[in-house]
Amino acid sequence: MTFEQLAIFVAVAEREHLTRAAQAIGLTPSAVSAAIKNLEAFYGVELFHRVGRRIELTVVGRVFLGEARTTLARVRAAELMLSELGGLQRGHLSLYASQTISSYWLPPVMMRFHEAYPGIELTLTIGNTRTVADAVMEGQAELGLVEGEVDAPALSSAVVARDALSVVVSPDHPWADGRALTAEQLATDSLWVMREQGSGTRSAFETALLGFGISPQSLRIALTFPSNEAVLSAVRAGTCAAAISSAAAGLYLQQGVLVKAAFDLPARSFRLLRHKERHASNASTMLERMCRDAAADAQ
Repeated sequence: MTFEQLAIFVAVAEREHLTRAAQAIGLTPSAVSAAIKNLEAFYGVELFHRVGRRIELTVVGRVFLGEARTTLARVRAAELMLSELGGLQRGHLSLYASQTISSYWLPPVMMRFHEAYPGIELTLTIGNTRTVADAVMEGQAELGLVEGEVDAPALSSAVVARDALSVVVSPDHPWADGRALTAEQLATDSLWVMREQGSGTRSAFETALLGFGISPQSLRIALTFPSNEAVLSAVRAGTCAAAISSAAAGLYLQQGVLVKAAFDLPARSFRLLRHKERHASNASTMLERMCRDAAADAQ
């Protein structure tokens, strides 16, 4: 039984007239008649009585009409759902993002997406770079956003934005006087508060140190924390330095409770991760476009 046969049967049953049914659904009367006969013959039932030039439903036909209408309604509902999903009227998009991105950069993009496509439910889970990459690998998230490089051959990685790292200290720290620092002084003249291993912030900072010829192992690390907020609070309260996103430290710098040390670190990339073998939904494609637009507007 095909969807077309069901539609023909319902059209004929509702009109009890082959020609009118044919006109209503855009087929010839002979095609309609053949479809009904094939349906009856295949299942060994009689759906209509032929009374002269008239036709009328049999008892079997009347019983089947209700089921046929219900089935057609379900099919049309399924078609509508696919159409709405494809047209970004309904759906769900799961995101994983590393902490700096999810706390400071991504929420405005998500808000613009929601305003444009309110029928798409967005869910965001926060983790470090490793957690995000694993979630995309395992299919828990369609998109992941991380800071820096990810070594995962199954994932595609595209740069969608840039972010500046800053060395920040409290106003009581010796580096708060604005004097220019050398790379060597980073390893010798201060204790450090760091993000945990696996975080994009720490990875980007360690990569930058290597570029300056400094081994990350030479840093004197006092404390390690799993969040930007904890790092910033520790730096405010003590005499340690931290390397952190300028976006994360921005409010503290504006208030003067933290000071940016005079040492420039290279910008890092915000990268969007996808699984290479999974289909990209329209919703994820549009969110990626909005991420790129947000980065372009910020330049």
